[in-house]
Amino acid sequence: MSDTSAKKSAVAVGEMPAEAGDSMSLNGDYGAESQLRRTLGTRHLAMIGVGSSIGMGLWLGSGTSLLKAGPVSMFLGYILSGTIIWSVSHSIGEMCIMYPLPSAFVQWTNMFVDPAASFALGWAYWFSFWITIANELQAIVTVLSFWTTAVQAVVLITVFWVVIAAINIGAVKWFAEIEVVSATIKFGFIFVVIISGIVLSAGGGPKGGYPPVEGGKTGFEYWQTTPFINGFKGFLSIMPTCIFALSGSENAGLVASETKNPRRSVPKAVKSMWVRLALFYILGSFIIGINVSPKDSNLFGSSGTNASPFVIMYQNCGVEPLAHIMNAVIFISVLSNGGISAYCGARTLVGLSQIGMAPKQLQKADSWGRPWYGLIPTLLIGGGLAYLNVSNSGAVVFGWFSNLTALFSLFGWAMICLSHLRMRYAWKTQGREVSDLPWSSWAFPWSAYWGLGWSVVLIIVQFYISVWPLGKTPSAANFFSSYVSTVAIIVLYIGAKIYYRGRRWIDASTIDLDSARRFYPAADLEAEAEKKKNKGMIKKVVRTAFF
Repeated sequence: MSDTSAKKSAVAVGEMPAEAGDSMSLNGDYGAESQLRRTLGTRHLAMIGVGSSIGMGLWLGSGTSLLKAGPVSMFLGYILSGTIIWSVSHSIGEMCIMYPLPSAFVQWTNMFVDPAASFALGWAYWFSFWITIANELQAIVTVLSFWTTAVQAVVLITVFWVVIAAINIGAVKWFAEIEVVSATIKFGFIFVVIISGIVLSAGGGPKGGYPPVEGGKTGFEYWQTTPFINGFKGFLSIMPTCIFALSGSENAGLVASETKNPRRSVPKAVKSMWVRLALFYILGSFIIGINVSPKDSNLFGSSGTNASPFVIMYQNCGVEPLAHIMNAVIFISVLSNGGISAYCGARTLVGLSQIGMAPKQLQKADSWGRPWYGLIPTLLIGGGLAYLNVSNSGAVVFGWFSNLTALFSLFGWAMICLSHLRMRYAWKTQGREVSDLPWSSWAFPWSAYWGLGWSVVLIIVQFYISVWPLGKTPSAANFFSSYVSTVAIIVLYIGAKIYYRGRRWIDASTIDLDSARRFYPAADLEAEAEKKKNKGMIKKVVRTAFF
């Protein structure tokens, strides 16, 4: 066989060409090889995937959701949002194994959809990361106020801004280890929340069920008396908060570029997605809904202490030690998410620079793999925005920032699913088989269509809520404070489209499917095939023996 034929065969089965080593050979259109270091392993990717979206959106935002829409609406909101991000995770999984690039979905959009859409997505996502840093910093002020209000907000913001910076200026592997510890704490404590929440709901607390003001009732009292507040509009109004809570789940795609072997790491992260959704968001919101009254004045966003509903659950039932431990876990979660947002914001700028949509200097990283030119502006702007909390309440600032971030996230999720559909279309158009993929999603194409469709629908829904806000008079100020993200995306897209021009879609027949691709040794693929074969044989034996 000739050398050329051998190379073609290697590409066809996903085998690594001998001269390629373990790296990618990239061209100028999709991005050059970055200076980031591949030092992260499977557990780093899995735990960052578990922990990256578990922050103030869940721990505090569920309080505003309960207040506005009631326990059943909140529960349904998390279920719908969960199905969307589950679908998105399957698209991410398939693409980031093949194309583990620094800004992931930004570069995938550039490859498979349209450069103008990639430009709008990349810069919009960078905006969302520094908005999230600001939101997490202001959440720290709220969380710490549970213990003391003696320290001024400006001091707390400054101190923890420095801490978030310190987390990111160490070696990448140190950052990953910190996030692994944080994710382990979050993941471990959710079991305590679920078990203790069920016990408290059944009347097992020191006060024997709900607080005396609620008549000492147990069970699904709030699901019966206040299941839906403000009707269907109340449900629609909390969807941005539910989306914000789940935003960040897609960050596993950004981390994959610094992972040693995405082929092993990414499928595990994708397969564990349903566990995270079920434990944290669906069961977590359920536990809150059966233990905390939507009318509690201390809920985040109400008139009292602005505490997390998880903390209120323990306080009202007389389990004060768990209330303090829960608040400490929330503090760790919020601080951790601020660090992840700075990390991902810097990598987004690296990816934009690789595809010529940001200054070339942003690609540079030092010997430890730290992209200083992307990291410093992300930290500076994100931290600076947090000082809005000094003159406004935490709940008000949370509302502004969560609405803005939710719209950026929905746009990102839509582009991820659309890129997946376009990648598969190009794969088919160029005569390749699904079996040639190093890993394929069993849920394709319906998962991609589901994620894309609902993302578009919810962007439209948010327009409705921005024009006719819940409990407020329609005004230009309300509209822009809630919907300016979409305006920014449209402006970025139109400007980029004028600059880049070209057709509406990239021609699928001309897409280079190999130059930005990471190839894997044939031995890895053969081992995976053998593993699947053995699993199939075991299942067959079990079915034969017992059925």
